[in-house]
Amino acid sequence: MYSFINVFGLAVGITSCILIGLYITDELSYDKFNINSSRLLRVVHQTSHEGEIENGAVTGTKAGPQLKRTFSFIEDYARLINSSRIVKYKDRQFTEKRVLYADAPFFKMFSFNLIEGNPATVLNSPNQVVLTQTMATKYFGDENPVGKTLNFGSRGDYIVTGVCKDAPGNSQIRFDFVASFTSLPVSKTEEWWTQNYITYTLLNKETNIASAQKQIDSYMRTSISAELKMTGGDYLTYVLEPLLSVHLHSANGGLEPNGNINYVYIMFAIGLLILIIACINYTNLATAQSATRLGEIGMRKVMGARRGQLFLQFVGESGLITFIALVLALVASTSLLPIFNNITGKALTTSVLFAPLPILAMLLLSVLVSFIACAYPAFILSGMGLSKILKTGFSFSKSGNGLRKTLIVAQFVISVFLIIATIVVQRQLHFMQNKDLGYDKEHLLVLPLDNSSLNNYEGYKAGLKLVPGVQSVTSAYETPTYIGWGDMIKKTSESTDKGISVNALPVDMDFVNTLKIPIVAGSNFTRADLALLDTSNGGKNYRYPFIINESLCKQLGYSPEEAINKTIYKNNPGIIKAVVKDFHFTSLHETIKPLALFLNNEMLYSTFIRIGSPDVTATVDKIGAYWKQRVPSRPFEYHFLDEDYNKLYIAEQKTASIFSLFAAIALILACLGLFGLAAFTTLQRTKEIGVRKVLGASISNIVNLLCREFLQLVIIAFVIATPIAWITSNKWLQDFAYRISIGWVIFAAAGIAVLLITLLTVGYHAIKAALSNPVKSLRTE
Repeated sequence: MYSFINVFGLAVGITSCILIGLYITDELSYDKFNINSSRLLRVVHQTSHEGEIENGAVTGTKAGPQLKRTFSFIEDYARLINSSRIVKYKDRQFTEKRVLYADAPFFKMFSFNLIEGNPATVLNSPNQVVLTQTMATKYFGDENPVGKTLNFGSRGDYIVTGVCKDAPGNSQIRFDFVASFTSLPVSKTEEWWTQNYITYTLLNKETNIASAQKQIDSYMRTSISAELKMTGGDYLTYVLEPLLSVHLHSANGGLEPNGNINYVYIMFAIGLLILIIACINYTNLATAQSATRLGEIGMRKVMGARRGQLFLQFVGESGLITFIALVLALVASTSLLPIFNNITGKALTTSVLFAPLPILAMLLLSVLVSFIACAYPAFILSGMGLSKILKTGFSFSKSGNGLRKTLIVAQFVISVFLIIATIVVQRQLHFMQNKDLGYDKEHLLVLPLDNSSLNNYEGYKAGLKLVPGVQSVTSAYETPTYIGWGDMIKKTSESTDKGISVNALPVDMDFVNTLKIPIVAGSNFTRADLALLDTSNGGKNYRYPFIINESLCKQLGYSPEEAINKTIYKNNPGIIKAVVKDFHFTSLHETIKPLALFLNNEMLYSTFIRIGSPDVTATVDKIGAYWKQRVPSRPFEYHFLDEDYNKLYIAEQKTASIFSLFAAIALILACLGLFGLAAFTTLQRTKEIGVRKVLGASISNIVNLLCREFLQLVIIAFVIATPIAWITSNKWLQDFAYRISIGWVIFAAAGIAVLLITLLTVGYHAIKAALSNPVKSLRTE
């Protein structure tokens, strides 16, 4: 049993370290495959408006070209934007969601290896596209795609000019297609404020980043602020963000979901803590077994064994156990890697495990674990004098007991901490998934809205409303789970009016009703409001009908009732039709900001269909039949709005899964060690228990005697772990503007759970000993 506990415990600990090590290595390796990684920097916009500073990953089309024209240290730039397109070749047609538009220097700046094509020319003209190997096979099979034509729907035909290897999994720029940026109409003009593009710059080799940043900041705050007529401390500037820091250290988002360096630290800590628990189990059992090995050690010393030989004996035993555990851990890691990938969202392969560096790391890890696990018993037992052994006999030493108690407390401190942290993470995740967002996200089907449908939007929408089971239909520029459009609202048309920074969303007139957003004052958009959107006469009669949220209403200085029919300005003037209750249109990491919904039927990209029928599947099938009839050129691809919302918390979902998994492993290992130690302790006290039973001790007395000490140690561990878990959990929750409060119930639940598990673990041996026949234990005395 002791050998099993040692081998199994160390195998689980090493397996956890291997998997976590692979995760951390992958996170830290992001974008390092780029030869120019040290010279590539992302341009992040920073604006200051009335003292409020905002940063964002996107820029206007002018940022890259203007910075290159102005500063000699900028060698080149590339503007990027990801898009979804319907791609056709002969009878093959698919909706592709990773079509990346990029400037011509893209393949010279980044190390995405071209198999076919010249990096200098593959994107230097409009309507050119480079395919990844996977896409080349998907559309062309064994044919050479270079020179052939792909149809990109409303964007026309694109000539394939190159094929590149698939983007590595550790790249924060991923794509299936790279099309020339000059294919886009926006490439013909340069703007500061239409910020939809990720811009990267390549610095000259000798450039100092800090010095470059100072020059850009000075130029933007003086020359450009004057050009943009920004006064009173307001400014637009750009911050250079190193490519290698984007994935783990940037809070500005990007083309792919960012990681978080704090979660890397958490993973490292969890792996280390689990390994410590496994080592504690080994040390505990080794010191407990020392009592039965004193006779062996004494005999070896009588036969002439030196201390060094005895020490090497214990190290060798530990090394053998650790080696067996390492082999089992490698097998387990290989088997569990697909499950681990599913939890973490990675695409790690087993080949990674057997590369030279991981093999060396695992061997060093096994040597370290072997030494840590056997260090105490090896030093103590090999160093005991022969006379002391003969005097002490086979009894436990007080120092050994003290060490074992300390180690038990230590491993349960770790276990309790992980259990409390897991409960907090799971509760926060549940809170986010079930919080009232201010609108109803359930049973809302989302469809893309293409140009063909938008050209006859009213007919398209009317047809959808006639589908049985459809309750209501609306469309908007973006989904309400994340509204990224930034804008400015003013109370007057005066140029001196600095206005209020807001998020804005073009919608159709049924948006508020379909999403069931409560109206505080005023009334919803009506068909009559469409007449205000008059683009004739150069748009001079154009008026926006607005619906604003409570936060914007408050910043405008109105009560909801006062705001109705007031005129506000967003380039053109508009009338406030209604004030709606604040609702969450970004993740719960952020507070609700001012929002303006404005009527505009020409800037709609997503349709939202509320399904009123209990038979959702049947209704979706009917919508699909209508879609195929109405939009035959595009595949019927849909999702539900709650899926978009859940994607906002992918990092938290991964953290919750990882905490749950490794907290369970830590507790299992702690209990396994406790099980073995309880078995050994009970064995050592067999005769004592027999005497107590002969003298009249009841079963409950015996059970209480054997369990009490272990329960006391667990209670001490709980008292130590509680404040540590409370401080750590509170710090993690600070990242959320809306969060749970950590009440005593969480700690009580964790404490009761650990005590019950401990009682069951130790109680098995205690009850077994209490029920044993005392005659059997005493007759050999």
